[in-house]
Amino acid sequence: MAITVIVELPAKPGRREEPQRLLETLIATQGPGHHGFLGSTRYEVLEGPDVLVEIADWEPAGARGGPHAGGRSNGRVRTAARVAGRPFRARVISELP
Repeated sequence: MAITVIVELPAKPGRREEPQRLLETLIATQGPGHHGFLGSTRYEVLEGPDVLVEIADWEPAGARGGPHAGGRSNGRVRTAARVAGRPFRARVISELP
């Protein structure tokens, strides 16, 4: 069963394109090469036009030998957060049995 990482990344007002471009570039260049990365999708928040949401799926940490599921995703988002100049919020979740 996959682990899902949900990240909310607020951008500076009117500057959502900067962290969005960076996230897309990082995912395109680094995502497929990371062991356990299954893919991700970026979303806009309809009532908050300066907020991006990334939902990424990862193999469970035990299945890929890593200590923390979603750690690579969070690293990408931390880089984008530096560009955005705002703190981000990440949640690592899994489906209920």
